Amino acid sequence: MAKKRDFYEVLGINRDASDEDIKKSYRKLAMKYHPDRNPDNPKAEDQFKEAKEAYEILSDASKRAAYDQYGHAGVDPQAGAGGAGMGGFADAFGDIFGDIFGQGRGGQGGRSNVFRGSDLRYNLEVSLEDAARGTETKIRIPTMAECEPCNGTGAKKGSQPKTCPTCAGHGQVRMQQGFFSIQQTCPKCHGTGKYIPDPCTSCQGSGRIKQHQTHSIKIPSGIDEGDRIRVTGQGEAGVNGGPSGDLYIQVHLKPHGVFKRDHDDLHCEMPISISTAALGGEIEIPTLDGGARLKIPAETQTGKIFRLRGKGIKGIRSVGPGDLHCHVVVETPVKLTTRQRELLAEFEEISKGDAKLHNPKAQGWMDKVKDFFSS
Repeated sequence: MAKKRDFYEVLGINRDASDEDIKKSYRKLAMKYHPDRNPDNPKAEDQFKEAKEAYEILSDASKRAAYDQYGHAGVDPQAGAGGAGMGGFADAFGDIFGDIFGQGRGGQGGRSNVFRGSDLRYNLEVSLEDAARGTETKIRIPTMAECEPCNGTGAKKGSQPKTCPTCAGHGQVRMQQGFFSIQQTCPKCHGTGKYIPDPCTSCQGSGRIKQHQTHSIKIPSGIDEGDRIRVTGQGEAGVNGGPSGDLYIQVHLKPHGVFKRDHDDLHCEMPISISTAALGGEIEIPTLDGGARLKIPAETQTGKIFRLRGKGIKGIRSVGPGDLHCHVVVETPVKLTTRQRELLAEFEEISKGDAKLHNPKAQGWMDKVKDFFSS
């Protein structure tokens, strides 16, 4: 039997991929390898099933956590199953015949009630400058942490949890109903097999307390909107000695007054005067590394884009930085003086003498309008 590939590798994603990334990757592979779309490719169906299985595991939070911790064995329904894969069916009959012949499974102990702590998510807003250069920040989050006075046992200092007298430590109790024996979770210890006669006053016997924790988070340079930072073991404390969950930092970029980010590229609007647009000139523009001089050629129009190579942002997985795109906006002057109005009126009058030469776009548009109404 062929060895199963890693589910993350199957979907082509990182281990800290978001739920949305998992869904997008699966949709892409499902469209690519669906058997109906690949009638001449005998391997397509196996690849489609492989992607489907990976998605079913990684899209389920509890299954994904088990897979991250134990690999394929953690999500294999056959793992540890008795009776040649009969699982719970064989276990149920084991209980019935055990009661009949006096060979119950009580000696095997109750269920394990050790649980991994919940993962935590924190939305962190980062400025464009910090995202580009990287930084370190502190966050304070509410979480369930292990109770220190009782070390997570739930028992008052100097005392210990005791074996549950109701289930004799098995965590399960049985009710005999004629031929059948029904097994259920012990109502006194809730399946733990132990009870706490003298609970800890800090956590009231739960072994965990709610508190705020401060974490120092390193923001790598080049991080982008929607990226996640995983801090292993900094989620909520586990139950009954279980491992702690993880902390996920969801990054959001704050709006910037000058630039808009598009992956590794930056965009900005660059307003220039009518005279600069017509005659040309040199202006200073901002970049994340400081100012830069940009030459504006004569007769520049609104919408013209000037690209400054390497003045964008170097992404986390990028080889080099992106570019800065400056979008020209020719600004119409406002609050004109009398003299300015006179000069512009004179300029307009002179320009009308040869509109096709001085205003080719406007004249071309007017010609199209005339043709439209004359047709």
